[in-house]
Amino acid sequence: MENLNEQELVRRQSLQAMRDLGIDPYPAAEYVVTGYSTDIKADFENWDGKEVRIAGRLMSKRIMGKASFIELQDSKGRIQVYVSRDDIQAPVAEGEQATTVEQQMYNVVFKKLLDIGDFIGIEGFVFRTQMGEISVHAKKLTVLAKSLRPLPIVKYKDGVAYDGFNDPEQRYRQRYVDLVVNDGVKDTFLKRATILRTMRQVFDEAGYTEVETPILQQIAGGASARPFITHHNSLDVDMYLRIATELYLKRLIVGGFEGVYEIGRNFRNEGMDRSHNPEFTCMELYVQYKDYNWMMTFTENLLERIAIAVNGTTKVQIGDHEVDFKAPYHRLPILDAIKEKTGLDLASMDEEAIRAEAKKLGVEDTEHMGKGKLIDEIFGETCEGTFIQPTFITDYPVEMSPLTKMHRSKPGLTERFELMVNGKELANAYSELNDPIDQYNRFVEQMKLADKGDDEAMVIDHDFMRALEYGMPPTSGIGIGIDRLAILMTGQPTIQEVLLFPTMKPEA
Repeated sequence: MENLNEQELVRRQSLQAMRDLGIDPYPAAEYVVTGYSTDIKADFENWDGKEVRIAGRLMSKRIMGKASFIELQDSKGRIQVYVSRDDIQAPVAEGEQATTVEQQMYNVVFKKLLDIGDFIGIEGFVFRTQMGEISVHAKKLTVLAKSLRPLPIVKYKDGVAYDGFNDPEQRYRQRYVDLVVNDGVKDTFLKRATILRTMRQVFDEAGYTEVETPILQQIAGGASARPFITHHNSLDVDMYLRIATELYLKRLIVGGFEGVYEIGRNFRNEGMDRSHNPEFTCMELYVQYKDYNWMMTFTENLLERIAIAVNGTTKVQIGDHEVDFKAPYHRLPILDAIKEKTGLDLASMDEEAIRAEAKKLGVEDTEHMGKGKLIDEIFGETCEGTFIQPTFITDYPVEMSPLTKMHRSKPGLTERFELMVNGKELANAYSELNDPIDQYNRFVEQMKLADKGDDEAMVIDHDFMRALEYGMPPTSGIGIGIDRLAILMTGQPTIQEVLLFPTMKPEA
């Protein structure tokens, strides 16, 4: 209590005053809602004059003598409520009539003890005011939950917010407040939910099975990234939070599933910026008897369907760019992309020559990098940000792709693609390597890179090797970053805007 400001102290006094009047500010009984703000407004002709029970937060209150207007915000939107002192009835047991004292007490509650942010229930009928606004005429009012902290006040001019709860750090730390007071925030996360729902629908319609694989793993495999390390007390062993789901999902293909997918959290102990968060959501899908050409077609059709489900069109405005997810997408080999953008013919260069070109381009700390990593860095430095429309970058060098099948007609390259959209990688996919001897040799080469100082190089997963030796059919797999997909589909500028609770530094 000693750290309370004046407004918080007044609210606690109102809380106690309610209790003194015999009103429970946090009732346990169910409150049955029969209508929602947006539904009433959208279908007023059918609601006009009908009884309704609504519930939500009190967002504004204008008391004008006997008559008052409040704005109620429910889970779908806002609606005006008209409250007349002569009409409002104190809540009593069914079939009973409120006494004069009970009625007077309840008028006090409404006028003096209810605050902005309180949850209330309204029972009344739908009508349109003389000013033409669709409203609910209150007959009964029920306190459902008292708010002890005042909400930030957002000011509007011509329907546009110009002052209020807009500091990014505050918004991300207190997303619960952000969702209440800032228009459009909740809509972003409803769209994110539509992305996931549509993705599952597409996979389920294709007959693929959603599965769950371990988050705690003894080997951080399936990608090139720094892991988080934790300790399992009962086993007395260090374990890793997974950086990818790939190797476990491939085990299931070995086990006989036609297609498996997982949508879940991955963890990478790396930097944080506008497009990276240390824990993120990824979807990985693996389908037997397919290759990366099939996967490109499947992916572009998937994204086209998601775009229409989320926005009603394949076109999305992202900053200054209009991105069109209409299939098909352009396909371009990575070495051709680099040659187009820089004039460098890396296909004819050895590792040292590529290293020298990387240094000229400003790539730092090249000594521990192998040929594949150098090509990746050059592509990122000179090309990646230039691909705005969805583009499949294909046929990566083998050094960059330790889990990928060798290209059937291009020596030294693999059957892999990355999908670039708005200057960022959105998806990564392969014709999966299923030759256990080749896979073991690739892991050995990765260990050599680790010895040179590459802390993102893969280690050998001996159980996965054992699984491959039992035989894995030809398979294609893909990983799609859900957070980046949400950024694109909602037109948001940063990953923090599409994560309900992004990772933050501890509060001071």
